[in-house]
Amino acid sequence: MTRLLPTQTDATVERSDDPSVLSLDDDATRDVIEALSSETAYEIFQLLNETPATPARIADDLDQSVQNVHYHLTNLHDSGVIEVTDTCYSEKGREMDVYVVAEDPTLIFLGTEDDRPGLKRAFKSVASLLGPPAILLAVGESLSRLVSVD
Repeated sequence: MTRLLPTQTDATVERSDDPSVLSLDDDATRDVIEALSSETAYEIFQLLNETPATPARIADDLDQSVQNVHYHLTNLHDSGVIEVTDTCYSEKGREMDVYVVAEDPTLIFLGTEDDRPGLKRAFKSVASLLGPPAILLAVGESLSRLVSVD
């Protein structure tokens, strides 16, 4: 029997070559750092870097409650590092959002707003030489060090 409502998503993880650049004096920087500061939120972010997922799937994969996952997804979404990419339906017909990392990677630097234009130009130059996968690996490594410092 075919289903009228989709229970799976065909969404993929896609990243652009144009990162969002956040400086130390930017309020959004604090939001991103706070959203990623818990181990559970960081694990959710890592999972969503690999594949889009619903809250129920994330809860199953990370052995967490759906309520706890929703709390962290809300914080991550509000900080702009993840977004809703699709909607699918549970077996019971409930609508579920499908989350994925934000299309524009986020780069946090320990400078001020005045330093941003030069940094963004330099980042684009490096990105064009190394390619997006190398940059994403470097950003991921930096974030893992940032989270492990706390």
